[in-house]
Amino acid sequence: MERTKNDIIERNDTDESRIAPDDVTIRSLLEAVLFLSNEPVPSSFFVKNFALDPTQAKILLDSLVDEYAERDGGIRLEEIAKGYQFVTNPRHAEQLRRVMGIRKREGLSKGMLETLAIIAYKQPVVLAEIDELRGVSSRMSVVRLVERKLVKPVGRKELPGRPLAYGTTNEFLRHFGLRRLSDLPKLSEIKEFSMNWDDEHDA
Repeated sequence: MERTKNDIIERNDTDESRIAPDDVTIRSLLEAVLFLSNEPVPSSFFVKNFALDPTQAKILLDSLVDEYAERDGGIRLEEIAKGYQFVTNPRHAEQLRRVMGIRKREGLSKGMLETLAIIAYKQPVVLAEIDELRGVSSRMSVVRLVERKLVKPVGRKELPGRPLAYGTTNEFLRHFGLRRLSDLPKLSEIKEFSMNWDDEHDA
């Protein structure tokens, strides 16, 4: 017997869950979830909630990333901060700030950048270790970085007084457009870049 339109509309979620959706439908669902989220969504979320295996989830998400990149419109999908998130196209940044009245994000001072770099590469690291590497007190820089949610306490080290140790956050990854900490450039690459920069500007 042919099903009426009302029969289809009234079909409950249990009935729908019995139908295995194809990749096109799943991609559409993944895209909708990402559109609704204000935070990066990890692939594990889709594995858990859409009964996907990790490889399938990765393939589908990466295909969406490629699709938006090829389109090169006002919105991009990026793998960032251990998840996937829609972002605006960087080439429209200045115009969007102007017409939408969005204030440019406050920059980091030299002291904050130095402190953040030490935490990023040495984490978990305590304040005394940061001070020793910088040669100056870094307490206020750490406080400001915590306020900016770029670093956070990650536990205590087994040292006298059991001081707090600090590490970076997902906001740190988002701020610098990194997918994960392993995407940080190696220290040797940074040193080589610095040496080449100095040589070019001393000539």
